[in-house]
Amino acid sequence: MNKLPKGAITTIRGKAIAIKGNDIDTDRIIPARFLKCVSFDDLGGQVFADDRKEQNGSHPFDLKALQGASILIVNGNFGCGSSREHAPQALMRWGIRALIGESFAEIFYGNCLALGIPCAISTQKEIKELQDSVMQTPSLEWTLDIKKEQIISTCGTRNLRIDQGAQEMLIKGNWDATSELLDQKEDLNQARARLPYLNNFKAIES
Repeated sequence: MNKLPKGAITTIRGKAIAIKGNDIDTDRIIPARFLKCVSFDDLGGQVFADDRKEQNGSHPFDLKALQGASILIVNGNFGCGSSREHAPQALMRWGIRALIGESFAEIFYGNCLALGIPCAISTQKEIKELQDSVMQTPSLEWTLDIKKEQIISTCGTRNLRIDQGAQEMLIKGNWDATSELLDQKEDLNQARARLPYLNNFKAIES
């Protein structure tokens, strides 16, 4: 399993994998029965569990040639439905580090950003061509350049769109709000000490 993202993220490199279809919701990405997990660590093996069972080994996430892919290419309104953070967690634990699609559900998009997973946008025509390229040449290596907003391979370079705010957070490495907060523990402890109603609480541990 690849290391989880940390710090500034400017490029994502690796094979790509394509999932076709609009309005793929979070229940398809990670079925509700897996939400009772104590941690997210084992969710990668359950991503698209029902779809994979139905397709009996022919689902893209089960194809040998696509194992280890880092970039997922999807269609419109991907990640719609319930707001479960388990969906991007499951994709990330499988190995996905970036998504490219026609559009993404807003909450899903935010949950991805909170994990350091960029979601880039392209047109329906461009997405279809990217998906076809992935299916025709699964071994092809791709590079998502977040600064240049491009996806690059030996087949050429295609322009994408990344929300400016998300782009800046990824490049500067401040997409991880929890780490940002913990890095300021001394300032937080000093602020806590000035608040009488918090004086009974233990300071943040080192």
